[in-house]
Amino acid sequence: MDQDESIRVQREELMSIIERYEALENTKKEIMEDQRDLMKEAKYRGYDPKAIKKIIKLRKMDPNQRYEEQAIIETYMEVLGLE
Repeated sequence: MDQDESIRVQREELMSIIERYEALENTKKEIMEDQRDLMKEAKYRGYDPKAIKKIIKLRKMDPNQRYEEQAIIETYMEVLGLE
């Protein structure tokens, strides 16, 4: 492979990486718009989007981590007289 061929291959590889990344960015944007639309629908149906997002976050957590976080929050709320 001569130098010109090597440069052409590198250019094509780099362009492919850039184009694939841009396509992923567009997909991510579309997904975020879909998520916003879904939360608007949830709100329209009478659900609290903030609560839904909190539940989604909690579902992603390891159960032990979730229980520990909830225990700490409950303790702090009790100390502050919020319970």
